[in-house]
Amino acid sequence: MDTKFEDIRPYHESEIPAAMQRIAHSEHLPAMAKFVFPGKSIEEVKELVSNCKTVDDFQAKVMYEFNEQVIKSTIHRFSYSGIEHLDPQKSYLFVSNHRDIVLDSSLLQQALYKNGFRTSEITFGSNLMSSQLLVDIGNSNKMFKVSRGETPREFYKTSLQLSEYIRYTISQKGESVWIAQRNGRTKDGNDATDPGIIKMFCMSATPDLADAIDEIHIVPIAISYQWEPCDLFKTREICLSRDGAKYIKQKDEDYISVLTGIMQPKGDVHVSICKPLVKEELPAASSADFYKNVASLIDRRIHESYKLFATNYIARDLQTDSTEFSSRYSAQEKEQFLQRLQQVLASVDGDKEQIRSVFLGIYANPCKVKR
Repeated sequence: MDTKFEDIRPYHESEIPAAMQRIAHSEHLPAMAKFVFPGKSIEEVKELVSNCKTVDDFQAKVMYEFNEQVIKSTIHRFSYSGIEHLDPQKSYLFVSNHRDIVLDSSLLQQALYKNGFRTSEITFGSNLMSSQLLVDIGNSNKMFKVSRGETPREFYKTSLQLSEYIRYTISQKGESVWIAQRNGRTKDGNDATDPGIIKMFCMSATPDLADAIDEIHIVPIAISYQWEPCDLFKTREICLSRDGAKYIKQKDEDYISVLTGIMQPKGDVHVSICKPLVKEELPAASSADFYKNVASLIDRRIHESYKLFATNYIARDLQTDSTEFSSRYSAQEKEQFLQRLQQVLASVDGDKEQIRSVFLGIYANPCKVKR
């Protein structure tokens, strides 16, 4: 069966040593090593990477340290909850809100690893596999490629392959999978599961839709950032996309967003592992709105599991011109938020009132739907 997924799968164990050699001799390694291993010489890092022989080696010796450095240098406090909802003997489909290209999935892996769970495989857009180095790092870190077909026929074919691979990975390989709740990051703070994702999950199963969903053990994941990764970029993109205009990415924009998301200060970050969906709460399989209703069920889990920060409450009060949540933040926190707002207003061209509205929405919208 694995050969059916040859063009999208992560590396096999036998492919890891060669990948490690390529990473160790990459011209970009010194810059990455300086961040991940600040106390080691480049020769020590090369030796460490070269000695990784398995996926577990790479994740324990390199990716774990990467996450620790991100947490140490850009996050004030990293926390997580809900690990008790998981059974170490089961495999799950983690369906997560998506705020940062790398960290949403990577920080979940850190929580799993620290609690003795196997890390999951991770979906990774083909647009981000832009160099051999990124391919080697991604495929050695249990990432598998998601392609988007341009024609309806291609889209159906790639969706079916993705659905089959996810089900195969969970039911036969015994590995969990992480996937975002929608195509692309949430830019405006409104996390919503695309019903099309639910439809894709069901493409590889029997006609009984409820069974198809129940078999893959969906666990919603809510990740909350005090300071939104790439908030300036997201504000600019939304403003440029208003009135039906098509947003055209600049050269290397995805790569810049990856680096910005990693390096930008994020304050407190919390990952909520929600209760798994169970068959008894799934909508009737015969319902014409089955996919929409399952998506809504995931959304309710995510929204009720948000961890709201002062930034969310401040933005909501500014948005509504009220003091409803003033007890949830200090004058100093409000001043810090207003300074960030001014930075964005000065950096994004266009109507300043619209820019202000978009920026506030990014932070305020989770406060509106928190249950």
